[in-house]
Amino acid sequence: MREWTILGAGALGCTFAALLTAKHRPVSLLLSERHRRHFHPALEFIALNERRRLVSTHPRHAEQATGIECLLVMTKAYQVLPALNNLRGLPADTPIILLHNGMGVAEAVARAFPHNPLLAGVTSHGALKEGPWQVRHTGKGETWLGPVNDKGRAFAHLLKPLADALGHAEWSEDIVSLQHRKLAINAVINPLTACHHIRNGQLHEPRFADVLNQLAEEVHAVLTRLGETETLAQFLRRLNSVIGLTATNYSSMHQDLAHGRPTEIDYITGYVLKHAEDLPVPVCRQLYNEVKKQGG
Repeated sequence: MREWTILGAGALGCTFAALLTAKHRPVSLLLSERHRRHFHPALEFIALNERRRLVSTHPRHAEQATGIECLLVMTKAYQVLPALNNLRGLPADTPIILLHNGMGVAEAVARAFPHNPLLAGVTSHGALKEGPWQVRHTGKGETWLGPVNDKGRAFAHLLKPLADALGHAEWSEDIVSLQHRKLAINAVINPLTACHHIRNGQLHEPRFADVLNQLAEEVHAVLTRLGETETLAQFLRRLNSVIGLTATNYSSMHQDLAHGRPTEIDYITGYVLKHAEDLPVPVCRQLYNEVKKQGG
């Protein structure tokens, strides 16, 4: 039975660990140096039905990389490459699955690990860290994986254990398009909620109507240039649906700014700005600058 090693012991990484262990899949958490002497051997997981249980995983550190069989990367986008570069001796046949917000990282990972099978994914599961080693599963969603390189295509079989644990997992040969769809939503919701210090649902208040529509138009125009075929009307329906479904949530970017952590703005809005070229995207640029100004 293949062990899943999760790099990124945040809310979502711990939630995936809990869901996998519930299906009797072996899981290890790859921990940073700060956890070496303070690691609590079990985390408290609060399920969607409010049931609480302790989840035991195998702690692993960077020098134990030679034993990693399957690596699920769930760190922040800016942490991915530095964290992977610390894994001396990671076997060349170990699949690396990138499951993080934003885009622009996979290309660098492919260059740094040219011999490893490389996959990328998107998920709409929600999770919240309520305390040290205490996480709450806040929403069930879809998960998609797809190949980044040719070797990654041989690992579609990883979907079955993921689907059993998560409730849904499917394969897409065009994972970039699915990443674009998620990034488009994040590029609207995250910086707006972060800059205005609000929950997602507050974006439906009349005061945000104009900026929400203009930002959506800018993001949609850039994604269209990148080859996406979703119409503006379709994107707006999807955007408004996500805002409604996550109305009581704070976005990850809001939480990062609120807690003084770096944000993923460079891999979300920054990705949009990078590919805008001559397209006018003044709201995107203003929000990018404001997040950076606030410490992001």
